[in-house]
Parts: sequence; structure tokens; C-alpha cells
Amino acid sequence: MKKIDKPTLIIHGDDDQIVPIKASAEKAAKIVEGAQLKVYPGGSHGLAQVEADKFNADVLAFIKA
Repeated sequence: MKKIDKPTLIIHGDDDQIVPIKASAEKAAKIVEGAQLKVYPGGSHGLAQVEADKFNADVLAFIKA
């Protein structure tokens, strides 16, 4: 992950019971230089499906930036 040198968006729910945020997204955001971490309060696993509109809007905004 240290070799990633492209703009990186990490989206994670802070209530993910399958992949806890502290064990994954928070660590990844520290390892990937310049990564943007977007946390969904109360968000569970599978955000792309359970919060599709918000997730897709955030990804689109990241791509356009």
C-alpha cells in the first residue's frame, strides 16, 4: 500500500461489524500517502448497497475533484 501514488478515497462506516474501521480504513488511510478517508457515522458493512446514493455521490465528487 505504501507504493500507491494515485489519489485514493477510502469510504468506511464506523459501525461496520464485519471489517472494523480501526483494523482497516484508519490504518489504510495512514499508509497511503494523501488518502482521503470518508467515514459514515453509523455506517455498516456494504455501504455501496445500503447507502448507495450517498456512496455514489461521494465517489463521483472525488473523481471530479
